[in-house]
Amino acid sequence: MEEIILVDEKDNEIGSCEKLEAHKKGLLHRAFSIIIFNSRHEFLLQRRALTKYHCPGLWSNACCSHPRLNETLQNAIHRRLVEEMGFDCYLKKKFVFNYKVSFSNGLIENEIDHVFLGRYDRKIDFNKAEVEEVKWVNFKDLIKDIKENPENYTPWLKIIVNFLEMG
Repeated sequence: MEEIILVDEKDNEIGSCEKLEAHKKGLLHRAFSIIIFNSRHEFLLQRRALTKYHCPGLWSNACCSHPRLNETLQNAIHRRLVEEMGFDCYLKKKFVFNYKVSFSNGLIENEIDHVFLGRYDRKIDFNKAEVEEVKWVNFKDLIKDIKENPENYTPWLKIIVNFLEMG
């Protein structure tokens, strides 16, 4: 069972909780999202594995997760990018936001999400237990498709894309 870091509204650590339990109770916790572009300025999307406990089969950003107890964000982002997508690259922190979303299965995401950007151009050997498929898309096409088909995308991706679109 994986423990995640509980935080207050200012992202100060206040404790920990088992991951699924935190999502059942909607407890505020620390998370991160990784956005990857390639040299053609295309956005890397992953379709979440059908076995995920929420948002299975939806398109999302390259990687998202939670730092472990006593793990820095810097270590967590690189660890998880390798675990999920099979590669690592330089990542730069872009922004932080808070969001809360309830899902039809009763789970609640209540996160302070630290967003990191990176660039990668090589083959992607993703973890099939985590990811159904990946694809590169033009960012403007992604914005358009999210507006036309929002049900195909994770809630946090829509928020992130909106932040990136605004500049």
